[in-house]
Amino acid sequence: MKKLEIFDSTLRDGAQGEGISFSLEDKLSIIKCLDELGIDYIEAGSPSFNPKNSEFFNAVKNIKFEHSILVAFGSTRRKGISAKDDSGIKALIESGAKVACIFGKSSELHVKEILGTDEQENLEMISDSIITLKEHGMRVFFDAEHFFDGYKLNPQFSINTLKAAANAGAECISLCDTNGGCFPDEIFNITKIVVDTFPNIKIGIHCHDDGGMAISNSIMAVKAGAVHVQGTYLGYGERCGNANLSSIIPNLQLKLGYSCIPDYCMSNLTHAAHAISEISNIRLKSSTPYVGKSAFAHKAGTHADGVLKNSVSFEHINPQAVGNERRILMSDQAGRTAILRKISKIIPDISKDSPETGIILNALKQKELEGYQFEGADGSFELLVRKQLGMYLPFFELVSYKILDEEPSETSHSATATIKIRVGSRLQITAAEGDGPVNALDLALREALGIFYPTLASVKLIDYKVRVMDSGNATAAKVRVLITSSDNKSTWTTVGAGEDVIKASWIALVDSLEYKLIKNR
Repeated sequence: MKKLEIFDSTLRDGAQGEGISFSLEDKLSIIKCLDELGIDYIEAGSPSFNPKNSEFFNAVKNIKFEHSILVAFGSTRRKGISAKDDSGIKALIESGAKVACIFGKSSELHVKEILGTDEQENLEMISDSIITLKEHGMRVFFDAEHFFDGYKLNPQFSINTLKAAANAGAECISLCDTNGGCFPDEIFNITKIVVDTFPNIKIGIHCHDDGGMAISNSIMAVKAGAVHVQGTYLGYGERCGNANLSSIIPNLQLKLGYSCIPDYCMSNLTHAAHAISEISNIRLKSSTPYVGKSAFAHKAGTHADGVLKNSVSFEHINPQAVGNERRILMSDQAGRTAILRKISKIIPDISKDSPETGIILNALKQKELEGYQFEGADGSFELLVRKQLGMYLPFFELVSYKILDEEPSETSHSATATIKIRVGSRLQITAAEGDGPVNALDLALREALGIFYPTLASVKLIDYKVRVMDSGNATAAKVRVLITSSDNKSTWTTVGAGEDVIKASWIALVDSLEYKLIKNR
């Protein structure tokens, strides 16, 4: 297998994405994920950009990496000043990083109109910066900014910037589709020319996703001879983001025979994706290829039946190869085979033609007529199965609840919930204030049940969604509520439905806590 270098820029390019603001602890946690994944290079930002970055570089000096090498990011020196006197170059040298990745202009338009200088000065800025960094013992990668757009305008001008970097001693030159607007055939053809022109230096690729082709463009560059691939692990980045390494790596390694990360790390791809998503506080899209929750989810009866008979019928790889799993979605489109596969995890001895399978299928369809949807609510589906098969024993009985809304509220808590439950022969009454009626109900129920079931203290709600299903009925519309919960070990989703959003939320909330208690039992 031909080895490729993988260069992750989540902490720098990714941090430029809208809605992302990494703390020091966030950065250290992401570095750990990427190192465990076997990423070759982790670009950690510019040490001179702000005090937070300087604090990070000081903190990371004490970390021992198993796989990765930390990279400090910066630019070529400013015009009209020597590299040894440039504050940005000095910061790179003092960062403690062994590798520096600096970007420089490779487009005539940018040199003349953005930098306001000429070709010769730009070439000197590139070479002077690289030479100075190498004199201080650093390995240097050069990012040729706007290279592809620049090449299409003036090929020789852009090639000359690469020659300046190569002659100065750059170890790797990455060609950047900075505006993200190139097509795969353009990337392939131009990268091939560069690879042929510079046979003794590593050529890399750095793509943005403004045209929706960053993954394809990166792969085409590799096919053209690039051996160094830059991106961010979940595609985070400015505007539309960067090339998504969580898709690029398995495409190259599992399908094209390249070695991107150690083979034993491949099964960690999905875990790393979810971990980085949580750290970034950006929910991972379920449709994300390879690592998303829906990447190997099957809903149609024929699809589910086919994949259970022969997985290659509707799956392009084995989900376990990337640490993901197959999911058979429970809906009114599901057939007996799909239902059976799901039920067998709860009742191993059940058969396809048993009456119980038909009972569950009919109950599922009836619930969906009432507005429920179980394809994304595995927790509620398991509870439905248990109730239909007489395997359900309620952990508590609701006697009553009352909710009082106050608007405007004197405090940040706009609602109060009082709840009375019965556990065995004992009654428990609790009250709680919350930010809205659902939050107040949640807090009151947890407080009441916590007396009887202390393990519920580890459960937290991580997502709450309300879907209006028949908007034509205005405020009388039927709604569906989805609640996603976690106990720091696993995550599950439950569902409730009805015309009353509070009651629908209550149903989903109770399912969430009972699912946890069933798993403990």
